[in-house]
Amino acid sequence: MKITICAVGRLRKGPERELIDDYLKRFEKSGRAFGLGPASVVEVEDKKGLGQGAEADLLSRAIPDGSVIVTLDERGSLISSPEFATKLQGWRDKARDVAFVIGGADGIDPSLRSRAEFSISFGKMVWPHMLARVMLTEQIYRAGQIIAGTPYHRV
Repeated sequence: MKITICAVGRLRKGPERELIDDYLKRFEKSGRAFGLGPASVVEVEDKKGLGQGAEADLLSRAIPDGSVIVTLDERGSLISSPEFATKLQGWRDKARDVAFVIGGADGIDPSLRSRAEFSISFGKMVWPHMLARVMLTEQIYRAGQIIAGTPYHRV
């Protein structure tokens, strides 16, 4: 099961990039034995500033064919880490790859949002995209650890 994080904007070097790279590397190492991974980030950028529609086109091209589309959106479902792990496990068991979509500053265009099989919210607050990426990669790693039965996730 391949996981692709499709995000608007370029993340520069810094602590957020280091955290994302660390969680993705840890996930790849531990997830392999459980049919999880690899996970990667594909960044797109609307250099002309044409807005949500143009971002949706770029994101759509970044989503691998046949992938389950999961949006990160404030209108999405609030789920626990174990519930997230169960979702990933279910998609893995159905031999589905997953594409997580993180929109730009104005969110995800409704045309792309409507294509999503699932939508996740990290709460009622809006998070900066760089932090949303860090939180998502940590949750992907955590889900892998829950599936593996390690003590990383404590209830």
